[in-house]
Amino acid sequence: MSKAKRTDTRPPASHTADSHDLIRVHGARVNNLKDVSVEIPKRRLTVFTGVSGSGKSSLVFGTIAAESQRLINETYSAFLQGFMPSLARPEVDVLEGLTTAIVVDQQRMGADPRSTVGTATDANAMLRILFSRLGRPHIGSPNAFSFNVPSVRASGAITVERGAGSKTVKQTFTRTGGMCPNCEGRGAVSDIDLTQLYDDSKSIAEGAFTIPGWKSDSWWTVRLYAESGFLDPDKPIRKYTKKEMQDFLYREPTKVKVEGANLTYEGLIPKIQKSFLAKDREAMQPHIRAFVDRAVTFTSCPECEGTRLSEGARSSRIGGISIADACAMQISDLADWVRGLDEPSVAPLLATLGQTLDSFVEIGLGYLSLDRSSGTLSGGEAQRVKMIRHLGSSLTDTTYVFDEPTTGLHPHDIQRMNNLLLRLRDKGNTVLVVEHKPETIAIADHIVDLGPGAGPAGGQVCFEGTVDGLRAGATVTGRHFDDRATLKKAVREPTGKLEIRGASKHNLRDIDVDIPLGVLAVVTGVAGSGKSSLVHGSLPHRSGEAGANVVSIGQEAIRGSRRSNPATYTGLLDPIRKAFAKATGAKPALFSANSEGACPNCKGAGVVYTDLAMMAGVATTCEECEGKRFQAAVLEYRLGGRDISEVLAMSVTEAEEFFGSGEARTPAAHAILVRLADVGLGYLSLGQPLTTLSGGERQRLKLATHMAEKGGVYVLDEPTAGLHLADVEQLLGLLDRLVDSGKSVIVIEHHQAVMAHADWIIDLGPGAGHDGGRIVFEGTPADLVADRSTLTGEHLAAYIGG
Repeated sequence: MSKAKRTDTRPPASHTADSHDLIRVHGARVNNLKDVSVEIPKRRLTVFTGVSGSGKSSLVFGTIAAESQRLINETYSAFLQGFMPSLARPEVDVLEGLTTAIVVDQQRMGADPRSTVGTATDANAMLRILFSRLGRPHIGSPNAFSFNVPSVRASGAITVERGAGSKTVKQTFTRTGGMCPNCEGRGAVSDIDLTQLYDDSKSIAEGAFTIPGWKSDSWWTVRLYAESGFLDPDKPIRKYTKKEMQDFLYREPTKVKVEGANLTYEGLIPKIQKSFLAKDREAMQPHIRAFVDRAVTFTSCPECEGTRLSEGARSSRIGGISIADACAMQISDLADWVRGLDEPSVAPLLATLGQTLDSFVEIGLGYLSLDRSSGTLSGGEAQRVKMIRHLGSSLTDTTYVFDEPTTGLHPHDIQRMNNLLLRLRDKGNTVLVVEHKPETIAIADHIVDLGPGAGPAGGQVCFEGTVDGLRAGATVTGRHFDDRATLKKAVREPTGKLEIRGASKHNLRDIDVDIPLGVLAVVTGVAGSGKSSLVHGSLPHRSGEAGANVVSIGQEAIRGSRRSNPATYTGLLDPIRKAFAKATGAKPALFSANSEGACPNCKGAGVVYTDLAMMAGVATTCEECEGKRFQAAVLEYRLGGRDISEVLAMSVTEAEEFFGSGEARTPAAHAILVRLADVGLGYLSLGQPLTTLSGGERQRLKLATHMAEKGGVYVLDEPTAGLHLADVEQLLGLLDRLVDSGKSVIVIEHHQAVMAHADWIIDLGPGAGHDGGRIVFEGTPADLVADRSTLTGEHLAAYIGG
């Protein structure tokens, strides 16, 4: 190919377009931001730091990324915008220089039972095409290998109009799908324990149901069964006839009229299956999950052996490998198998599939398998799965926005993630990263540090500049940037042990290990080495040996609407309502904005929403209650000189003092507030919507709530996720207080400060997936540093400077 020669050797004159090299933000006021103005260089890696709750996500996600996505949506026609989510313009005076934003956050992936790693990426779709072309025997199109597509057969008469007449012809329709008919593509079947659903010695009228949320006056459940006409509501369930029991448990959906309303009656078993079992267990609220764990036993489908696929889909093979075998392989092994296929007819497909699988390996997820349920991925794993489609992208001049991409990564893997971020930048993209880990902050071209505190004490830019400038600065991040925890001079002696024998869940290799009790024990290892499988898969079932219950605090996201707040989530509102009722003689329900006390105009929301069709809806402060959410009559009642809206506007620290003494003294409320203050949430207001909390704040809110549970063994899964360097020290103090009070604390963690502070370390590895699943070290942190025989030991030694 000939190439034109350039004869003009003079440097090109500066073009006007080259002057747009900054993203300018002026007067940002989203959430707690206080008229923030920053200038962010394009085609550079900018890291946003600051304590949890300082406003990082509000600036990056709530302002820059949100406005970019809103402007892109506005380029579509009004008709198309009507089908898209309506996005309001962020509260900001000026936003200039924006480019297309691609957000890669830590939101959990779809928790549908049929969603897997393969379906969440393009890998499964390409595998299905591959097997439909090369599989022998040939069974059909790619749909024949999909566990989300059922086989359908239909026949009947259709009328074909031709000219002035018409002709009726018989037609037969067949679609071959890959769904296992027994488990409907879920891979598991359930067996329900009826004794957990109702007390058969009682009648429905007497409150026989023991299902969460099914109260005796519940309109959509209990009253529907009682007044359906199929059952006698006053007869004990154990005295039902055979027909009544059939109608009660298994009746197909049937239209009934109850008090003039047309409703659908359905047997208890299918109703439970639809309302509880159709959801992924990990996405359920804690009390619902506890009920499902008691009432339902999930076992692998005996027909498809857990593969989710029909017999036909499992029978078609390529070189002796079925699609079920391929999806069950570790992705690094599957990539090798795909590379070994030499079929010119599908060469482009094999090349693309190979690149996708190699991206999994490159990003540190080669230990996963494509049949892994997406609901079981941690926040960090989910974020990295979302990154895969962007790694090989040819797009440039795009803004990539990442939310703590190192979450869930062992120090050994952080360098790999850093290289990926730099690679995206070097292709000519703007990379914005919200991060706490010093290893990632250190590679930034530009740093924006927010603070100085959290919540109302944050929302200001404390520093802009380079890493060296941050180190030399006086901000909280700068002061703690080079902090390193030291090994303890003396470790605690265990008071007992938890014996785990023959642990073989997922990739564990028949592990025998004793976890010491009465100490701070840390389980570590690279991502995918088997830490969660060992702790969560073995401990809860062995809690009896500890002589106390196990309280497990995982990484599941807190789910809540705008009406949910720290007071409702922690149960704090209940003792507050009772205290108001006792002091005033009014009903407790009056002091809830979600119940009888709600403002009738805004229904207790505090704002009135106006739907503007394809444009973003407008939320205006309610004129009647002025955003206080309660009826005017309710605000007349006072406790300790404050009405309920003033109490909910208090910070945790203020409320702790308010309910600790004097007229408003309420021990039950004070105990909850002390726990919230203990985890560093003293600045949160009691009525702040959960939707406005950062990831680190939600993690600590959940920790404070679980601390109330009666347990002798606490299991924490990466409690440092979302925590600033300055907050980690406070967390270590909290863990020490738990152990010193007689509890046993077991932590799954990658943070070296927590490892250094441990009394005992159990290190898994040596690698991930089938290269892991073994105990590679047991002992004190000092022994691990001295030994340096594992990846964890090497990085911990480097961290403490040993």
